[in-house]
Amino acid sequence: MSTNTIDASLCARMFLAGAKNLESKKEWINELNVFPVPDGDTGTNMTLTIMSAAKEVAALEELTMDTFAKAVSSGSLRGARGNSGVILSQLLRGFTKVIRSESEINAAVLASSFQKAVETAYKAVMKPKEGTILTVARGAADRAVELLEENPDIGLEALIPDVIARAEEVLNKTPEMLPVLKEAGVVDSGGQGLLQVLKGAYDAFLGKETDYEMELQPGETASAAGKQAEPVEAEIRFGYCTEFIIMLEKEYTHETELDFKAFLESIGDSIVVVSDDDIVKVHVHTNDPGLAIQRALTYGSLTSMKIDNMREEHHEKVIKEAERQAAGTPSEGESRETPVAAAELKETGFISVSIGDGIADIFRDLGVDYLIEGGQTMNPSTEDMLNAIEKVNAKNIFILPNNKNIILAANQARDLTEDKNIIVVPTKTVPQGITAVINFVPEKSPEENAAVMEEEIARVKTGQLTYAVRDTHIDDKTIQAGDIMGVGDHSILAVGKDILPVAEETVALMVDEETELISIYYGEDISEDEASALRDKIEEQYPECDVELNYGGQPIYYYIISAE
Repeated sequence: MSTNTIDASLCARMFLAGAKNLESKKEWINELNVFPVPDGDTGTNMTLTIMSAAKEVAALEELTMDTFAKAVSSGSLRGARGNSGVILSQLLRGFTKVIRSESEINAAVLASSFQKAVETAYKAVMKPKEGTILTVARGAADRAVELLEENPDIGLEALIPDVIARAEEVLNKTPEMLPVLKEAGVVDSGGQGLLQVLKGAYDAFLGKETDYEMELQPGETASAAGKQAEPVEAEIRFGYCTEFIIMLEKEYTHETELDFKAFLESIGDSIVVVSDDDIVKVHVHTNDPGLAIQRALTYGSLTSMKIDNMREEHHEKVIKEAERQAAGTPSEGESRETPVAAAELKETGFISVSIGDGIADIFRDLGVDYLIEGGQTMNPSTEDMLNAIEKVNAKNIFILPNNKNIILAANQARDLTEDKNIIVVPTKTVPQGITAVINFVPEKSPEENAAVMEEEIARVKTGQLTYAVRDTHIDDKTIQAGDIMGVGDHSILAVGKDILPVAEETVALMVDEETELISIYYGEDISEDEASALRDKIEEQYPECDVELNYGGQPIYYYIISAE
């Protein structure tokens, strides 16, 4: 039987199937990132973005095209992470603007919604770049319009596969549009992510068996078809709601927490882990609470233990309490927000993204009100930004993203805030963020301060030392997995086998005759003695510059170095 219209039920199934298909391919998409750094995250960011929307769709009790559209738009906007996630959220937002007033989607409506999606996404990006997810989306939209013009009576069964074929064709041409893709031998990762969403949705359209059901929290009710679906024993994957508090007796670092969360993820889901001084609050759904308890006992003694059988009764109150405890803290450790000042109404406040306990201390000392733990390894979402904005009680709030992949999410949070004046300073690195705060003058207006900050951060050059995760050729450099790389603001500056000489070469390419200050922030894998040796070398080579050494504590990046 032919299907030439899509109702709300089918539309929801298609969306959830597209989300699931993207999720299943996220690691493959991560590997398409051009720079061979150990934190390529396009697939992860797009997946977290679309899953935020998918969970809202799955939780709908009354499914209409309007409620579906609102759930997708709101969920993706607030859950957007990274540039690719923000662009995906804008594509979804534009798409839903058209369909929300329709009872069914036919070829004409689908073509119009694709056009609106592209228009909305292009407007959200200050300087759209071709050869990216935007280009792939536009190719698909243009093809939909072409097909409709050629045959106004075309059905969806003919239009959709042709549109997907055009999207794939454009994706395969992205290396010709962006030389950096061609040099690395990959297609655009964001475009590939979008293609997987479209392919998953088409599978559902064809009626293929697809695992598009979302896992719901106890107390949530929904199905893709919009019927109320109370969890029953057969639908619950992990049967025991397990909660306890760890009274820490051993060192509990950020890495320790990541390891603990990874273990919990291997035995369950619905994980909430909240650290607070000497205690850790834990919530997990698992089939073997004993395993969670045994691992927790390796960190300290346990208290406030509670285990409930979810197959016998609902535990909505328990979940709400876990969510309350985790208020302001996204699940599964994607980012953690840390208040650093009392919530007292003031004229100006600061929110900064930070990674590493040393760098966090520096921002605190400079008077930042709220820290969002994140960065290149875990891009905070728009929702994280909104939570932080809510908790900083100031009329004017400056946000320092400190990473080029977080700026769009910060801008989106700004646009969603109505009761406070939000100024996003487009800091792309931690040193730029530090420079921005240092140049704040209370006597100046927010607009004057923003102008000065942007002028000053433009003077800051940053180099970051990490290791390569794969073989590649980029920026005229042949790189092998395991090589040490000095990554500059726009390109890879230096490559070698040892950290110290690569750091020296990186600095040499950053310093010019106007450089007065060189700042070195050493990471968690570098000892103070090793960092001091680098400082001594730099001081010897550049006696005319002031050289500062600071403990950053950042993961993955051995050193973050700035020259200004």
